[in-house]
Amino acid sequence: MNKRDISRVFRARLLETIERSQLSRAQLAESAGVDRSTLTQLLTGEGARLPRADTVAAVASVLQVSVDWLLGLSGEERLGAVVLKESLQITPRARSPVDKDLARWHEEAAGYKIRYVPSTLPDLLKIEAIMRHEYRDYTVRSADQAIAASHDRLAYASLPETDMEVCLSRQTLEVFARGEGIWSGLDRQVRRKQLLHMGEVLYAQYPSLRLYLFDGLENYSVPYTVFGPLRAAIFMGQMYFVFNTTEHIRALTRHFDDLIKAAVVQASDASRLMGELCEQELPA
Repeated sequence: MNKRDISRVFRARLLETIERSQLSRAQLAESAGVDRSTLTQLLTGEGARLPRADTVAAVASVLQVSVDWLLGLSGEERLGAVVLKESLQITPRARSPVDKDLARWHEEAAGYKIRYVPSTLPDLLKIEAIMRHEYRDYTVRSADQAIAASHDRLAYASLPETDMEVCLSRQTLEVFARGEGIWSGLDRQVRRKQLLHMGEVLYAQYPSLRLYLFDGLENYSVPYTVFGPLRAAIFMGQMYFVFNTTEHIRALTRHFDDLIKAAVVQASDASRLMGELCEQELPA
């Protein structure tokens, strides 16, 4: 914009904000430390003359709006600190297999597409033996609660309006099949049963539930979930970083879409892969 356009937008937005604030012009001038005559000139002046920077900053501060917005340089009216506070929430996660916030976010996103990158295997696809293995050291709540929560999520994924995509590295699945890492010591038959269960569920619920596998040597992702256009939650281990602004949600959505584009196993083939892994000689 040229100076004339900026001046015109500034006057219009300043008038709008004053009316909304319910401050009189005299009160605004006093609070901002400017002369009433100066404020009058800002509101009624013509041409391309722009106000002094310190005057704009003082008025914007009193009205609690962004200087850039007043000058027409930004579409975001609120102050940067307010935007940051509202766009990011840090939600602690108790050492428990059940998380009420996560369940609520799923409920609120009913009817929207859910995009999910799990930290291990997808919770909604785990059999009871796997959850008892993973949650055996939890003291706050029992593995039974984790099992119930998993059943609830699978039931949610079975709803007609549900559209859920899951991205996982193929290496994570292979490490599980070999019984390595956190699954060390897990009985071979349990691992086989888990793979068969995943294959059956993915086959039965395709295409409303889709699992894509990417190559972990070429791509990487932290665990997170995008709940439609409502929020995105990054899992940090003992807490979630929750984003509510459109910009952040879209950024994580684009990242998820890139994982799908790079998938080495498409969702239509995921069920078949589980069967192939079961047919291999799994380590004891």
